[in-house]
Amino acid sequence: MLTAISNEVKGFWNDEGGLGMLEMILIIAVIVIIAVIFRSQLKEIVSSLLGKAKTKTEDFMDGE
Repeated sequence: MLTAISNEVKGFWNDEGGLGMLEMILIIAVIVIIAVIFRSQLKEIVSSLLGKAKTKTEDFMDGE
């Protein structure tokens, strides 16, 4: 009986099936932390890009 329990514990310890999920969670956490740290710079970049897109769209629609 003790051998069976020991084998189950060893099997559980060696099971690496959850590592993929853990890695994905860590990667997402790092991306979120970077986004929080640089949110003001990211906001400026996105606003600039959207402003340029709006200007180009208005120029195109006006036929210039």
